[in-house]
Amino acid sequence: MVMLVHGSVLRGWGTWAAQRPLADEYRLIVPYRTGYPPNPPLERIDFEVQAGEIAELIEPATHLVGHSYGGVVSMLAAAKVPDRLRSLTVIEPPAFGVAPGNPDVEALVMRVAEHYAVPGRTPRDFALGFVARVGATPNLPEILPPEVEASIRASMVERDATEAQIPFDAIREARFPVLVISGGHHPAFDAVCDVLEDRLGAQRTVIAGSGHSAQRTGARFNDRLRQFIGSI
Repeated sequence: MVMLVHGSVLRGWGTWAAQRPLADEYRLIVPYRTGYPPNPPLERIDFEVQAGEIAELIEPATHLVGHSYGGVVSMLAAAKVPDRLRSLTVIEPPAFGVAPGNPDVEALVMRVAEHYAVPGRTPRDFALGFVARVGATPNLPEILPPEVEASIRASMVERDATEAQIPFDAIREARFPVLVISGGHHPAFDAVCDVLEDRLGAQRTVIAGSGHSAQRTGARFNDRLRQFIGSI
């Protein structure tokens, strides 16, 4: 089984549409994180709470894949049920707390924090500003469908992932293989991924030109994930 955990703004299959071809080879599970539709909205979304929720869904021999905020959730979940995982893959998780003092990380953290602090912003304006900062490519209509607006509102109440304490020792001692993927587009994300590679003993891949969402490249990402999973 391959479980695909979405990040912020986009949800579920909106994040993982390009991975549908993998369903010919694997059973794909795409949970919708709590607070994101079709789940009811939440006043606050916390990565620690969601890690527990995702951990409950993980079956034995699961290959866990998390994008962005979902990558932080996935690392925390992996440490909770290490005996159930075959592998862990994360795509540019914003675990900026693992690289304290890095000037590129600190600059991006400040820019994102300033963006969140602006009051009275519409969901669409918030999303456009947010994805521009993290290096994603927005494609939002002028009038947002209700579920898209609800997804953006969910991302607006997420706890800052910089606060996450990544359980490096627990993950490394579990001995399931780890793959860390970045897009090579921003030195702050590269810095985080370099720390994860080193401290988790992970494999590292850069999918150039993919920005913050390497999975959206389709075959390039899928082939790398197949190769990784198939080597285990």
